[in-house]
This record gives sequence, C-alpha cells and structure tokens, in this order.
Amino acid sequence: MKKTGLIIILLAVSISVWAGSPEKKGIETINRENAEAYIGFLASDALQGREAGTQWGKIAGEYIVSNLKTLGVKPLFDSYYQPFEAYSKERQKKGGFQVHPDSISVLRQDVHRKLSLNNILCRIDGKNPDEYVIVGAHYDHLGFDPMLDGDKIYNGADDNASGVSAVLQLIKAFLSTGEQPERTVIFAFWDGEEKGLLGSEYFVLTFPLIDKVKGYLNFDMIGRNANESNPGYLMYFYTESHPAFGDWLKDSVERYGLDLAPDYRAWDRPVGGSDNASFALRDIPIIWYHTAGHPDYHMPGDHTDRINWKKIVDITKASFISAWNLANEKDF
Repeated sequence: MKKTGLIIILLAVSISVWAGSPEKKGIETINRENAEAYIGFLASDALQGREAGTQWGKIAGEYIVSNLKTLGVKPLFDSYYQPFEAYSKERQKKGGFQVHPDSISVLRQDVHRKLSLNNILCRIDGKNPDEYVIVGAHYDHLGFDPMLDGDKIYNGADDNASGVSAVLQLIKAFLSTGEQPERTVIFAFWDGEEKGLLGSEYFVLTFPLIDKVKGYLNFDMIGRNANESNPGYLMYFYTESHPAFGDWLKDSVERYGLDLAPDYRAWDRPVGGSDNASFALRDIPIIWYHTAGHPDYHMPGDHTDRINWKKIVDITKASFISAWNLANEKDF
C-alpha cells in the first residue's frame, strides 16, 4: 500500500473514532436553544432579580431543581437543596453576612439579621469514590429597587443566569456521553454569592470530603462583550501550577473551531470576586470562565436581549472539555 493511501486510511479511522468519542457526544448537546430557555426564565421580570433570601430567589431555585429532575441527575445528598443560614449585624451597622459558626455565634448575641438560603447540588457518580470535581455557578442576583426611576429590576442575565445555563448544559452533556467519569462530578448552584460568596463558603466549610476535591470550575458572567470590537474575548483564570488547564482551552478552541479569543490568566490562587475564591483559598485547583465587566454590570440593564448567544454557546462547549478532563485525566 502506498504511503499516501495509508495516511488517508489512518486519518479516516481517527476522524471516525473522534466522531464517536464521549467528548463529541457531549458537545453536540450544547446549543443556543437551551441557553435561551434557561437565561430567558431566570432573567425575566417575573423573578424580580432573584435576590438571595427572597421568594423570587426561591422560585429561581425551584426552577433549577425542576430541570435537574427532568435531566434525571441525582441529588448530592438526600435532597437537591442544601439549606443554610447567614447572619449579619442590624442593618444600620457595618458588616456583611457570615456563615462561619464562630461569627454567627457572636452575631446572635446582639440584634441581628438572618437569611435562609439554599445551595442546589447534584452529582454524577464516578468510578473512583475517593475523588471529586465540582462545576458551579451562583444563581442569585440583586433583586429590585422600588425607588429607581424607570427600570427597577436587576435582571442579571449575564450575572449570572449565563453561568447557570452553562452548568445545566454541562450536566446534560455529561449524561449524553454514555460513559461514567473517573471522578464523581458535583454540579453546584450557589446561593448568596452577591451577599459575600455565602453559598460556596458554606459548602467548603461543611462538606466532609472537601480534602478529596481535585478541582473546581466556575462560571460567572460568560455572556457579554466588554469590547464590541472583540466579541470573542474571554478571561480564563486558572491555577498557575496546573498549566494543563490552559492547554485544554487552546486545544478545544482549535479542535472545534470555537470563535473565542482567550486571555489566559494563570494565577497562583485565582480568587477575585466570585465563588472560585472559596476553593482557591483552600488550595483547590481552579478554572474560572469570565467575559469581563460591561456597562450593565450590577445595573438594571443586564437584560437577556443583550446576551451574545454564539459566545455563550462556544464558551459552554469549551468548558465541557475542561470539565470532562477534570473528571477523567489522571494527572493535571
């Protein structure tokens, strides 16, 4: 057989194997229609900005749980909900909400405020029961201000209905591979992020197997353009001691022709202002997808019709490869 013919055969075999790979099966489930459905509901006026601790925040949580039941994914514990409480000083005194037991004990000795909140947690069991990875995004936002003139609702389409949509799509993608991952994957929807990373902090304080968590992937604001002349811009934070995290994104962008322009930000402890900080401060390796700030950040103008749908779909596809590698690669 001629060398050229052998190369063509090997290439055809390689393409065929890749087409049937679990990664390919998973990516094919990620689409704009799902993103529009998830973000459209969570960022609708009906949810009044889904502030943590309010009835609208609870409705957002119920919506997420209904989707988890439809997908058929198991809760992490007996329930999808992880209820917890956060305390702070009386509102005229300085100080944010706290979830640490020692802080709560002090706060309860005086006039104080209390929030009842819920993380939402589910899992896909891995072959190795002693190792975990976590994929997460916060689902709360800023609520509404009746004294605003004009638009009174902080809809939070980008912050962070966009991240919630990615986690929901990744759950479906993992299930669609038809393969059990090596590590157990926990999918988390954090409550109270906007009030001080409360949900993720509570989780790391109370999860009995936190020392077995090998990596955490975070989504926070992945649907907008900070600069309209560079619509593919993506800030990609990751733990500097794990250069494979950067390689994974480069490979997925090239392999799938994703229209992304990543800004690779290796950091010894990627903290910043999102839930990844709760894990980074415990020296758990981090990946964080973020598309940078924009004029509607924490403003009423953060609406669904301003989402860059192609961008959010491409980021979700790239992140599935990262999450799949976190769950399956022996060394990273």
